[in-house]
Amino acid sequence: MIEVSLISEFLNYLSFERHFSPHTAKCYAADLKQFCEHLSGGAAPPRDAGSGTPAYAGGYGGEPSTNTATVVSTDMKQKLIAMDTEQIRRYLTHLGKLDYSKSTIARKLATLRSFYKFCLRRGHVQANPLASIRTPKQEKRLPKFLDPQQVATLLQTPDDNTLLGARDRAMLEVMYSTGIRVSELVDLNIADVDSLGQSLRVKGKGRKQRIAPIGPTALAAISKYTEMRRADPRSANFNQEALFVNKHGQRLSTRSVRRKLDKYLSQAGLDPSISPHTLRHTFATHMLENGADLRSVQELLGHQSISTTQVYTHVTAHRLKAAYDEAHPRS
Repeated sequence: MIEVSLISEFLNYLSFERHFSPHTAKCYAADLKQFCEHLSGGAAPPRDAGSGTPAYAGGYGGEPSTNTATVVSTDMKQKLIAMDTEQIRRYLTHLGKLDYSKSTIARKLATLRSFYKFCLRRGHVQANPLASIRTPKQEKRLPKFLDPQQVATLLQTPDDNTLLGARDRAMLEVMYSTGIRVSELVDLNIADVDSLGQSLRVKGKGRKQRIAPIGPTALAAISKYTEMRRADPRSANFNQEALFVNKHGQRLSTRSVRRKLDKYLSQAGLDPSISPHTLRHTFATHMLENGADLRSVQELLGHQSISTTQVYTHVTAHRLKAAYDEAHPRS
C-alpha cells in the first residue's frame, strides 16, 4: 500500500482551500504518484501519446488507485518527509533521461515545490528540499494565433440552421469575442449572459469571478441558439442551467469542444493543430494589435500576473518587425 495521507492532505488543500480545478488537482496527483514510484524504485510510467505526461489509471483522491501494478513500499511517508536536495536533483536527472521536455520537467518540479511548501507550512518537514533548486530555463515559444480572415472563415463554417450548428457557431463566437478559457466556456450558465449589459459572468481559475465584455455578433449567435433550443421538443429534458449542452441535453465537456473545433478546422481547411486555446491567443493578439493596453488585456483574460500577458507583446513586436523588414527600403 502507498502511504497517501500526506499527499491526500495536500490534494484536499488544493481543492478545498486553493480551489484548484479537478483537472489541475489530478495533474498534481499524477506528478506526485510518479515521484513516489521513482522513490520506490518502480518502473518508469507509460506516457500518453504525444503529451509527454504519464498515463495513470487513477490518482490520490483519498485512496490510491488499485489499477496500477506498481508496488510501493509502506514507508513512503517517511521517504517524503526525509527528502533532501540531492535526491530531488537525482529525480530531475531521471526525468531528463526519460526525454521529457523542459516545460514538462518544470511543471513536475513546480508540483514538488508546491507540495514541500505545503509540508513546511504544516510542520511535516523542517526544511524545503527544493529551496536551492532553480527551475530549468524554458524555450521561448510565441503563442500561435489566427489572422482575421482565418477567424472569419472558421466562425462561418458551422451551419447555424441546425440546433447543434447554431450551438457551435455561438461557442466559437463567444471564445473569440471574449477570450475566455474553454473550461470557462463550458461552465457558463444561461443566467451568466447579460444581453443588455453586453457581458458574461465568468467563473475563472480559483473560483474567481470576473465580468467579460462580449460583442453584439456573439450575443446574436447565443440568442439564435437559445431560441432554437427552447423550440426543440426535447428541451424540457435538457439541463436548464447550462448554456451549452450536448445532443443529449447535458453540459458540454472541454473535450467535446475540442472535437467540434477539430471538425470545423477540417471543413474550413485550416491548420489542424489549432486548439480552443488558440482562439484565446488570437483574441489577445488582435486586441493588442488594435490598440488595447496590456493591463486591460490582462483583466479581460483573467490573468493574475501581467507577466503572463506580456508574451503577447512579443507576438505583436514580432509582426511589427516582419512588416518593417518587408516594407522599409533599408531594412
